[in-house]
Amino acid sequence: MSKELYIFSGLGTDERVFQRLDFSGFSTTFIKWNGPLDKETIENYTTRLLDQITTPKPTLIGLSFGGLIAVEVAKQIDTEKVILIASAKTKKEIPFYYRFAGQLRLHKLLPTRLSKSANFITNWFFGTSSTFDKQILKQILIDTDPTFLKWAIDKVTRWTNQTLTKNIFHIHGTSDKILPLSFVTCNSTIKHGGHLMTLNKSDELNEILRQQL
Repeated sequence: MSKELYIFSGLGTDERVFQRLDFSGFSTTFIKWNGPLDKETIENYTTRLLDQITTPKPTLIGLSFGGLIAVEVAKQIDTEKVILIASAKTKKEIPFYYRFAGQLRLHKLLPTRLSKSANFITNWFFGTSSTFDKQILKQILIDTDPTFLKWAIDKVTRWTNQTLTKNIFHIHGTSDKILPLSFVTCNSTIKHGGHLMTLNKSDELNEILRQQL
């Protein structure tokens, strides 16, 4: 019986960013984001995702915002392992300027259309340089539900978790501009890896993931 993996994509992204990762030999479930309820907490939102997890002590893989949700899942159920990619384990690993913006609600002043637009700034932030990667990012941003995006940005900037969940393995890129390496403590780094290194550093990621899985 193959090991079951439950995979959480990032804020504004979906399972397309995992297309270059090799999960052959594993049974994979890509968690679908539910629409958030009005003023819903990240804890309650996570609880509503649990019906998609049907395996006892599952292995979770979370990218970026999906890593935060994977951590919140691991606080509610027993897990075999939680693998974070370009993410954060506690609120202390969220850059202080995001948390400051969250306290002052400055992020709510950002027009959603700017968050959903693909341009040289978003490509620089996400670390996408090839034509293929830029096109994937552009389409994902276009397809992202604006209500979910605004809710998720709010939860990232105001995340309060201080619990260091057991069985976590954290992979981070040295060139991540959205969650810079200087703010996190990780188990493994990928040289020149950006925030979407699942697309352009897949060989290095696959090697690490195979070792951990």
